[in-house]
This record gives sequence, C-alpha cells and structure tokens, in this order.
Amino acid sequence: MTEGFNEQLGRHDAWRRDMSARLKTLSGWLKERELLDDSDAERVQRLTEQLRSDKVTVAFVAEFSRGKSELINAVFFAGYGRRIMPASAGRTTMCPTELGYDAALPPCLRLLPIETRLEPQALLEWRSVPEQWTRVDLDVNDPEQLAAAMEKVSEVLHVSKDAARKLGFWHDDRVDDNPPVDANGMVEVPRWRHALINMAHPLLKQGLVVLDTPGLNAIGAEPELTINLIPQAQAVVFILGADTGVTKSDLTIWREHLASTEDGTGVRFVVLNKIDTLWDELSTQAQIEAQIQRQCVETAKTLDLPPEQVIALSAQKGLLAKVRGESSLLEQSRLPSFEHVLGEQVLGTRQSMLEEAIATSANRLRADALRTLGLRKREMTEQVLELKGLRGKNHSVIRHMRSRIEREKSDFDRSAASVLAVRSVHMKLLREVFKLLGNSSIKTQLAGLATTLHESGVKLGVKRAYAHSFDNLRAVVHQVQRLEAEIHTMLTASFKQLNAEYGFSLQAATPPDMERYLHDLAAVEHSHLQYLGMGNMIQLARPEFCEKLLRALVARVRSIFETALGEIELWNKSSASQLDAQLRERRRAFGRRIEAIRRIQDAAGGLDTRITEINDQESELDDVLKRLDALTAELKTPANAGDFASTQSLREAALA
Repeated sequence: MTEGFNEQLGRHDAWRRDMSARLKTLSGWLKERELLDDSDAERVQRLTEQLRSDKVTVAFVAEFSRGKSELINAVFFAGYGRRIMPASAGRTTMCPTELGYDAALPPCLRLLPIETRLEPQALLEWRSVPEQWTRVDLDVNDPEQLAAAMEKVSEVLHVSKDAARKLGFWHDDRVDDNPPVDANGMVEVPRWRHALINMAHPLLKQGLVVLDTPGLNAIGAEPELTINLIPQAQAVVFILGADTGVTKSDLTIWREHLASTEDGTGVRFVVLNKIDTLWDELSTQAQIEAQIQRQCVETAKTLDLPPEQVIALSAQKGLLAKVRGESSLLEQSRLPSFEHVLGEQVLGTRQSMLEEAIATSANRLRADALRTLGLRKREMTEQVLELKGLRGKNHSVIRHMRSRIEREKSDFDRSAASVLAVRSVHMKLLREVFKLLGNSSIKTQLAGLATTLHESGVKLGVKRAYAHSFDNLRAVVHQVQRLEAEIHTMLTASFKQLNAEYGFSLQAATPPDMERYLHDLAAVEHSHLQYLGMGNMIQLARPEFCEKLLRALVARVRSIFETALGEIELWNKSSASQLDAQLRERRRAFGRRIEAIRRIQDAAGGLDTRITEINDQESELDDVLKRLDALTAELKTPANAGDFASTQSLREAALA
C-alpha cells in the first residue's frame, strides 16, 4: 500500500533526530580533542538548531466550498475520529489559520481581531504583541472541545459597506467578488484577521505547519499572505471542485496569487476534490475514470501545469474511510496517492537540502580539524628531529638550544602586530558590509517606493518605483559581492605571507554565495508585481493598504539581508578562528619544546624518553585522523528508512 504523508513525515523526523545525534557526537568528539574552533562550534549549533526546528509548511488555498478544510481533516486529523477543522457547507474558514507547535506555549488558539487591519502594522509585527490576540485554551485530548474551539475561525461580523470597504472586503469596481449583504444592507466580514493554533499534535511536533487560507476576497485584502506566507511554503495545495473544474474566481486566485513565483522553493499541487460527485451508478467505472481524467487534463491545460501535478480525489470519502477503517473506500477516494506525492516531493526536497547543508558542514569541520592535526603532526616531527640532534651533546649545547627556542618564541610573540594589522583591515571592510545590509540601508533603497506609495490617489507609477527600488537592492548585494571578493583577496595574500613566515597552513575560506539572495529578491519582486498586476492595483488608493504593503516588503527584505549577514558573520568567524587556532597551536608547540629541553637538562636519559613519548603521540594522531574520517563519513551517509543508527552506538564509536 502507498505510504501516506503521516508516515513519510515520521520517517523525516526520525532522520532529522538521527542526524542531530550524529552531529552532536562529532562536535563533542572534536571539542574533547580541542579541534573545534569558535566558528565551527557556531556552525554546528546553527545546523543542530535547523535540524531540531526545521519546519515544513503546507499551504492550502481555495475559494469557498471546495472542501479545503475537509482535505486538511482527512490528511492530518483523521486520527481524532471526527472533523477538527470546521468543514460544513458554505463559508467555514473565514480567516487565515496557521496550525503549528511551539513547546514554549500552552495548547491554545490565538485570534487577532479584524479591526487591526485599520492599523498600519504588518501582520508579522502583530505576532510580537500577544496582548492584542484573543486566546482560547485547547484540550488536545478532547476532540469535541478541540473541534468546538476551531469553530471560532468561522465567526463573522456584520458591518456597513463603508466599514467593509475600509477593512478591504468591499470593492466598488469588483462587485462579483464582494461578500454577502443581508436584508439590512450589512456586509458579512470575518471577525478575526488571523488565527494561530498551537497544539502538540504528533505531526505538528515533528515540524509540520499547516496554513489554511480563506477565499479570494480575504486573500486579496491581506497582502502578506500572497507576498510572504504563501511563497515561503514548501508546498501549496490549490483545491478545485471536480464537478465544476476551474471557475472564474478559481482562475483569479491562481493567476493573482499562486502562479509560479519563479523562486523554485515550493511545490504547487492542484487537487480536484469531490470526485465522489462523479460516481454515477448509471455510468461504468471506465466512463467515470475517463470523465475524471478529462477534468484533470483540462485543468492542467488551463493552469499551465504538468498533468502529474493535478490530482483527483475525494477528501470526504477519504476521511470517512480512515475513521471507519475501510481500506477499499480509502483506495477509491485516491487520498493515499495524494499523500504519497505530497510527502515524496515536499519532504524529499526538504531532506535533500538538509543533507547538502550537513555534508557541507561535515566537510568544513573535517578540513579545519585536518589543518590543526597537520600542524600538530609537523610540530612533533620537527621536535623529534630537534631532539635527535641533541644526542651525545653536552649541557652547553642543550642550554644554547633552549635559549634559541626561547628567542624564537619571543620573536613569534612580537609578530602579533602583523596579525592585528590583518584583522584591522578585515574588520574595516566587514563594517562596510554590515552597513550595506543594515536596516538604514534598506530604508534608503526603498525610499523612492515609499514616497510613491504614500502619494494620494491611484499610483500609476508604482511598478516603475518597484523596479527602481529592487534595482537599488540588487546593487547593494552586488556591492557586498565586490567587498567579499576584496576581503577574500586580502586574506589570501595575508595568509600566504603568514604561512611563509611562520609555517602555518592558513587558508582563506570561500565567501558566502550572494546569488541565492539575489534570487530571493527576484522572487519577492515577482510576488509583489504579480499581486498588483490584476485587480489589486485599485487598493493602492487606500493609504492603510499601501502602508501594510510597504511594511510587509521591508520585513521580507530585512529577513533576506539578516540571513545574508548571518552567513557573512560566520565566514568572518571562520577566518578569525582559523588564525587563532594556529597561533594557539604554535604557542603550545613552543611550550612543549622548552619543556622537553628542560626535562632533558634535569634528568640524564630523558632525551630518549621524550622522543618515545612524541612518537607515541604521533601514532595517536594517526588514530584520531581515522576516527575523524569515520565520524564525518557517518554524517554524509544518507540513512535509510527504519535503519537509523542509534545515538548509543555512535557514542560508543566516538569513544573507541
């Protein structure tokens, strides 16, 4: 039987925990042997945190009454034996809802009032103001209470047309998209702007985040959904009705909010739900299958998608089959095929990215450790030759050698000035990089766009302002690239000189690749222009909408630049830590040489004893090299499902 998403997520979680254990074992082993410098320790910490808290976000998007919440229930919450997310006929999910797990918070539902849309703060900013959210505690062991609490995301208010217009739900130029109006002329709008559900569901604890979005009207009124949350999801599932195919409003959502973001970070699936409406007792199975297949082909053609990304199923029958344990109905619902494809593409891609990050870190840890071990081995070899040269020599010669080593040590200590000079130039250039990627720089580059958005009336030149602002941002990244190259050239020359003068094995690390951040900026620009390319241009006449759009953009660009800064800081630490490590090793070597001569002076016969000790230490270094290779190979070997090495066995291997 096809493996479902739940099982695949469980395997992915087990793999992450196993890799985290291997990484912890390697870093602990390196630390015990003083082979883990500060930059490597930070690199390990970042990667461990990424493995621990790695999130897989799946966004479900649909117009009302497409069975979106029912699909969420069927895939993720069938184990409760009933519906958890409201999924009755009509408009159920009225506000965007995120389901996830944060161990620092109790199980609860937090709701942000719709009135916050009248304020300029972006949605991301409201997350850090918990007192503005209404909190409902959840009992995850009580399905009835849980389902009752979830009903709150369906709550509505009835407001005047003017109030609905200010909130972004009423559009005089798009009357077909406006929400219902009652007999008193009042407009139905969501009571809540956003919902955050924190619960210790097994899948959520493993890093799954589910984003349940409302229909077209609500999506269009919340720019952060389209330009931030949805594009950053690992998978977006767009649900249509198999009986209706692609309707006009479906096509609007797809074109304005979901069509390719050109960033390659997420997978797009289209689900033709409710195929059970096509199960006609007067038709043969072949006729039903042909009808479903025809709908899939036509949908793929309309949305310009590969046919394999359009999946037909019945969420309601799939949920019913899981609750009742009816395997034949489950297969007929085609839900397992969707779960398998979702897990294979989303989790497989995510795991590949993590595997690449782990392999890169393992290679860096090994290279840094090899440099230090090579330096130690060379120092030992030189010391043995030095000591063998003392055989048969009198105390005067030995005393002279000790004086020479002490002078070499003094000369080496005075060389600190040249090292400080290298660091001074390095830090001067880095400060320029930090300034370029800082908040003030972002505001400066977006100043022209901010001015355009703050103008009254319709902003006819807004696309030109966007293009200019993103050209500015790209110019900043290109300038950072040039500074990186300058720093790398300076370090390479300085390290080459230090290597020649002091016998170091310093190597300037490759600077972070800024191309990925240019790619991220292009994706953000595309999502904004796509958002404004259709019916949302008219909303730019509303100052509060423009302010939210600008704040959302600033928050996203800041996130990209902060990530780039983090990479550059780690690169800087790598160079500094490498230099510190080799300076430390050289000072220790001087200490060992002086101590060896002292012992020889104090005790006859100490010469051969010391030479034997060093030879034994060299043999130990050979064993360390073998263990290093074994432990780093463990990190780069993909673990098979159900065949993860235990933490205990890894620890035993490390201590062997």
